[in-house]
Amino acid sequence: MSNQCNNEIENLIYNHKIIAFVKGSKSKPMCGFSNTVIQILNKFNIDYHTVDILTNNKIRNGIKEYSQWPTIPQVYINKKFIGGADILLDLYNTYKLHEILEKSINS
Repeated sequence: MSNQCNNEIENLIYNHKIIAFVKGSKSKPMCGFSNTVIQILNKFNIDYHTVDILTNNKIRNGIKEYSQWPTIPQVYINKKFIGGADILLDLYNTYKLHEILEKSINS
């Protein structure tokens, strides 16, 4: 991965408290997993940012290298990689996501 791509990804992660790299957008997710992540995040009254990896191949490939995680979507909270749709769903169902987001918002 190029330094420029790495810097671009880091800037996105560092400039947004909660960010999700997804296929599509908040209003029009383009895959079921991205839709799951967006639906979960929408259940909370929080501001979060999404990046549509379908419109940027450099980010699409670079984020997988950056996180060492092979799939999209990818969610970061407070600069920390949380995981994809299955992990987010599990965290939501066990109320751990509520705790993570509460800490994030209060930090």
